[in-house]
Amino acid sequence: MSSNKGKDVAEGSSSRSTADHPAPPPLSRYESQKRRDWNTFGQYLRNQRPPVALSQCNSNHVLDFLRYLDQFGKTKVHLQGCVFFGQPEPPGPCSCPLKQAWGSLDALIGRLRAAYEENGGLPETNPFASGGIRLYLREVRDSQAKARGIPYKKKKKKRVMTTTMKPNDETSNFPMQ
Repeated sequence: MSSNKGKDVAEGSSSRSTADHPAPPPLSRYESQKRRDWNTFGQYLRNQRPPVALSQCNSNHVLDFLRYLDQFGKTKVHLQGCVFFGQPEPPGPCSCPLKQAWGSLDALIGRLRAAYEENGGLPETNPFASGGIRLYLREVRDSQAKARGIPYKKKKKKRVMTTTMKPNDETSNFPMQ
């Protein structure tokens, strides 16, 4: 009988603990990716010789991290001397390197910038928000666009013109009744 008594106590305690502590809702895809990116960057800093504390991290560490990630890229970026340089759809293979796409790097920096501040960093000291990072991303975007023969054009914001019309205005399409 003692075995049943212990079993009842164990079952009661386990069901009670799950009722007291419901599982947190699953993270969104963005939040999961942001957490993964933050952990990867932290691991990168710890692997430096000597290791770099997050509080000592600056934009140079971020730039080194972005360059390090290029080795895992999947985007073919033709070099200046390549016969396919400037061709959007090259007809054959070449030995040009694979790199991280500009859009991926831009999104990564956005997530890391948010994660830095969520983890206690001050916006004024955010190494992911520095001018050097913005300049690097702009250079990557422009060089990849040239290498592919696709000029990058910034989308202009549409300006909405609002005018007020009087109900009895002659330009009104609907007669007032």
